[in-house]
Amino acid sequence: MEKFVHVNGFRTRYLEYEPGNKNKSGNDFTDHILLIHGLGASADRWLDIPEALSKSYHTLAIDLLGFGKSDTPNTVDYSIRFFKDFVFEFMRKVGIDHGKTCLIGHSLGGYIAAEVAMENLGLIDRLVLIDSSGLLNGPTSLLEQYFHAALYPSFDNVKNVFQQMMANPSSLGPALVNLFIFRINMPNAKYSFRSAYENSVTTQIEPQRLKLLSKVPTLLIWGRNDTLIPIEYLELFRQSLTNAIVEVIDNAGHAPFSEKAAVVYEVIRKFLT
Repeated sequence: MEKFVHVNGFRTRYLEYEPGNKNKSGNDFTDHILLIHGLGASADRWLDIPEALSKSYHTLAIDLLGFGKSDTPNTVDYSIRFFKDFVFEFMRKVGIDHGKTCLIGHSLGGYIAAEVAMENLGLIDRLVLIDSSGLLNGPTSLLEQYFHAALYPSFDNVKNVFQQMMANPSSLGPALVNLFIFRINMPNAKYSFRSAYENSVTTQIEPQRLKLLSKVPTLLIWGRNDTLIPIEYLELFRQSLTNAIVEVIDNAGHAPFSEKAAVVYEVIRKFLT
């Protein structure tokens, strides 16, 4: 169900799915799941994953401020620090800040989720990072192309970049391209995209600080064919998160939950139970 809440004065959209049959397995501590999308995306990018997870868990997917149907103010510095504080305030607003929440973050959302977890150890039950940024030492070539496509969003520009993000580009439909173009042309959308992009590709999580996440059960998921944030960045995460569970999804690019939804859902389900 689509809902809105005001967070720090800004109207924020999210999708919420109440649990069906609560998982009663012996190791089940998680009550809530919050999914955080990547740069230029929205809660809708998760497709059927949130609803599938809601079979056992109260599941929410947020539109980050500046994206989707949330407010897009041009008075905000869309930095990782800003998003970290914003997401935690959202969690407080909707009542999922009491230590039984699993954060699932993709790309930029992974970077934000990791920062929320490191800042609030003990309040995050589990963490899932999917093709996450946070360790980039500058933009990759495809990230630069994505940035250019966002600023100059013709159908061909966006289609070309989106196809490169996928292991199976022929499966890309025009609806995803057209939706991105529609939203990036909304007032202040290019501003928020540029601000978030420039901050996220020029900052990093210090490896020593990243080790704080060893206190949080963590699952790392990566598409083997990701060219936006290539798989070598998974290895950088693994070096600091030696206790993390690692799953590489074959025949998947930057958004494996889109190309291999059933596989990714099952990997997450097993991790949570």
